[in-house]
Amino acid sequence: MRLTFLGTGSAFTVGADNFHSNVILEDGNSHRLLIDCGSDVRHSLHQQELSHHDITDVYISHLHSDHVGGLEWLAFKSKFDGNGSQKKPTIHISEQLVDKLWEHVLSGGLHSLREEVSDLSTYFNVNAVGKKNTFTWQSVKFELVQTEHVYNGKKLVPSFGLFFTINNTHCFFTTDTQFKPEKYKSYYEKADIIFHDCETSECESGVHSHYSRLKTLDPAIKAKMWLYHYDNSVLPDAKKDGFLGFVKKGQSFNF
Repeated sequence: MRLTFLGTGSAFTVGADNFHSNVILEDGNSHRLLIDCGSDVRHSLHQQELSHHDITDVYISHLHSDHVGGLEWLAFKSKFDGNGSQKKPTIHISEQLVDKLWEHVLSGGLHSLREEVSDLSTYFNVNAVGKKNTFTWQSVKFELVQTEHVYNGKKLVPSFGLFFTINNTHCFFTTDTQFKPEKYKSYYEKADIIFHDCETSECESGVHSHYSRLKTLDPAIKAKMWLYHYDNSVLPDAKKDGFLGFVKKGQSFNF
């Protein structure tokens, strides 16, 4: 299997030099799992010579636009651009987010159909991941790892990273998270490779893991960590600081 970063940028990435940090996992048999679907996904897919026709599955970590903003495009293109031959993509998402995804994000545009009353299942096969927090795609078991990203008042807003194993390689993909090393210690230690949210702006937002804090991690953890979801700025020397580096747009990892 091969994992490719369509982009590696933060929500506020500007220009075609980088895109939102969405990722595509390919099994070699025309099955492709899109990990998050940001607003610029149609451009980032095109740059990798892919289109909506190539997406069989989507995983959604949380409901910010750099992770879900392209779903309306994907839904309409899959339903109406394919002469009936396009199969509905399957969307894998925590059951905590299913209703909110439709009601708060997608229904404004996608409910407007002449022939039917639509809902999320009109456009996607919906795999609502329950309390076990796992789903299987192409024989790979994915564990949803709840992250601490943002709050609504004092209530934690649901957001989930992924832990999975392919060909004996254990991978931890944080998606968006604050710097919480104790919370993720067991996943850091189990993983062979870590793809970690990394904020590089001058001022810390408080809702992402800032590079200055990630530098303080145990060297053994940093030595298996790639950084992504960074800002349009001059990047520090991550390899010098003990990391594997910053992932670049279009970079692939073979499992």
